[in-house]
Amino acid sequence: MLRDDLRTLWTEPRPPDAPGRVWRDWALLAGGLGAVMLEAILREDAVWRPVAVVFAVWLCVLPLWRRTRPLAMVALGFGAMVVLQVASLVAAPREPVGLYTSGLFVLVLVYALPRWGSGREVVQGTVVILSVFALSVVTDDTPAVDQVVGLAFLLLPAVIGASVRFRSTARQRQLERVRSRERERLARELHDTVAHHVSAMVIRAQAGRVVAGADPAAAVEALEGVEEEGARTLEEMRAIVAALREGGTGPELAPPAGVADLERLVRSPGGRLRVDLELDGELDALPPAVDAAIYRIVQESVTNAMRHAVDATEVVVRVSGEPHRVRVTIRDDGARAGRGRDGYGLAGLRERAALLGGQLRAGPGADQGWRVEAELPRGRSSAHPRAHR
Repeated sequence: MLRDDLRTLWTEPRPPDAPGRVWRDWALLAGGLGAVMLEAILREDAVWRPVAVVFAVWLCVLPLWRRTRPLAMVALGFGAMVVLQVASLVAAPREPVGLYTSGLFVLVLVYALPRWGSGREVVQGTVVILSVFALSVVTDDTPAVDQVVGLAFLLLPAVIGASVRFRSTARQRQLERVRSRERERLARELHDTVAHHVSAMVIRAQAGRVVAGADPAAAVEALEGVEEEGARTLEEMRAIVAALREGGTGPELAPPAGVADLERLVRSPGGRLRVDLELDGELDALPPAVDAAIYRIVQESVTNAMRHAVDATEVVVRVSGEPHRVRVTIRDDGARAGRGRDGYGLAGLRERAALLGGQLRAGPGADQGWRVEAELPRGRSSAHPRAHR
C-alpha cells in the first residue's frame, strides 16, 4: 500500500491550470524590493550589508518562475543559502548574515513547490529543503526546541500549498464529472431523436415498397421522405459524436422537456419568487437538443435564484427565437453579494451550450441581482467547429 502511494506521488504530473506570470507577481517583486531597500537602510545591525542585499534581491526575483520551474527555483534559492552559510562559517561573523525579508521569500518558494510542482519535483525539492535545514542545524548552536519550531515554520507553507492544490484538484475533478454527466444527458436526448428519425425512415420505406408497383409517384414521395429523415439523422449523429464519452450509460427513452414545458415549470407551486416568463419569436421548430437545453438553462437558473437570491422578489425569463439562434436571458432583482463563483450546475450548462455550438454567460447584473445569458444556434450548420470534430 505504501509503495503504491509513493509511486502515485512520484508520477503525479504538474497541475494543468498553472497560470503564467500575472500582475500579482510584479506586485510581489516590487513590494519585496522595496522592503529590502528599507531594511538595508534602516537596520543598523545588518551584517555584510552588500552581500545581504544581493542575497535578498536574488530571493525576491526567483518567485517570478515559481509556477513554471518550482524545483529549479527551490534549488537556486536554497543553494544560495548554502553558499551564504559556508561563507559565514569561513568568515565567522558575530551575527547571522541576511535580511529578514529574505525569509519571507524563502517561504514563498516552499509554498510553490507542492502547489505547482510534479510529484517527482516535490520529492526532490523536499530533499533539498531538508538537506539545507540539516546543514543549518549542524552549523548553528541553536537549541533543539528552536530547531523543531523552525522546521515546522519552514514546512507550514508546503502544507498550505499542498492543501490548496488538493482543493483545486478536487474541484476540477468535480467539474469534469459534471461535464461528463451533461454530455451523457445530451447524448441520451440525441439518441431519442435519432431513434425517432430512424423509425420514421423505416415506416416510409415500408410504405414505399407496398405502393411501388401500383403507384410509382407515391413510392418516389416515400423515398424523398426517407432522404429527408436520413439527412436529419446524420445531422444529429454528428452531435452525438461530439457529446458521447466513454463510460456512458444506456439511453433513457422518456422524451426530454423543452420550451413547451416552460409555462408549467415557472407556474409550479412552492416557489418563493414570482417568475415572469416571456416567449418571443419562432420557437416551435427547434432541434430537440436545443429545445431541451433551453429548458435545462431556465430550470437551473430559476432554481438558483430561488435558493440563493438575497432579498429578491422576481425572476424574469426571456426566450427569444431569432432566424439563426435562440437567446435566453434569466435575471433576478436580488442582492449581488455572495454569488461570485459559478456552481456545478452552471458549469454543466456552459458545457452543454458549448457542445451545441453556443455559449452561456453568468454573473452579476448591471444594477442588481444575478443574470444568466445564453445563445444557442437553431441548427448544426452554425455550430461551433468543436461539435463536428
